[in-house]
Amino acid sequence: MALNKLVADAKIALEGVQNDMTFMVGGFGLCGIPENSISEMVNRGITGLTCISNNAGVDDFGLGLLLQGKQIKKMISSYVGENDEFERQMLSGELEVDLIPQGSLAERCRAGGAGIPAFYTPAGYGTEVAEGKEVRVFDGKPHILEAALHADFAFVKAWKGDTAGNLIYKATAKNFNPLMAMAGKITVAEVEILVPAGELDPNQIHTPGVFVQRIFQGTDYQKRIERVTTRSKS
Repeated sequence: MALNKLVADAKIALEGVQNDMTFMVGGFGLCGIPENSISEMVNRGITGLTCISNNAGVDDFGLGLLLQGKQIKKMISSYVGENDEFERQMLSGELEVDLIPQGSLAERCRAGGAGIPAFYTPAGYGTEVAEGKEVRVFDGKPHILEAALHADFAFVKAWKGDTAGNLIYKATAKNFNPLMAMAGKITVAEVEILVPAGELDPNQIHTPGVFVQRIFQGTDYQKRIERVTTRSKS
């Protein structure tokens, strides 16, 4: 019989979160971000956080809300993106930022979940990314050693899930979410659609429930656009 990992809401799902923890937060820009979990972190007022996320979205939504409240001390990300407050805090020295090539960030998360302590990659060689890191040559090409990433909690968002924690992501949301779900000591999944265990087609599951400790059905999801680009009528 499948384990029931269902909890009532984000408040219960985030039991055990504390100041100075390291969190992985899934999503890409504003797509596939765990909105309910982030809102609960804001409400709890926890501080000193290290957040591993591709970026921090925009100022007034998602991780941008944690940045506004000065709840994050360090961001481990690929780019600053459209978040002006993220940029301001980084340039002023208020926020510690570790910028990582996007592919390396994804692989460091995946390696953490797969039990691989480190790997070599050519990405970043010859730049500030490589400073202080071991370099080896493979097939005549220099590679730098990158360590796996882990987190106290991983917060992910899926389109559909079951009470056993099996998850299916939709379209672009299948970005960092599956990788981060594997690498958290405790993985919290929020889903748009929740079904009983056994109703999902096993061939369609992207994250097996073995990686998920808590799951809940989210509410009030916003379909926002990070940057609207239009053209004038000719």
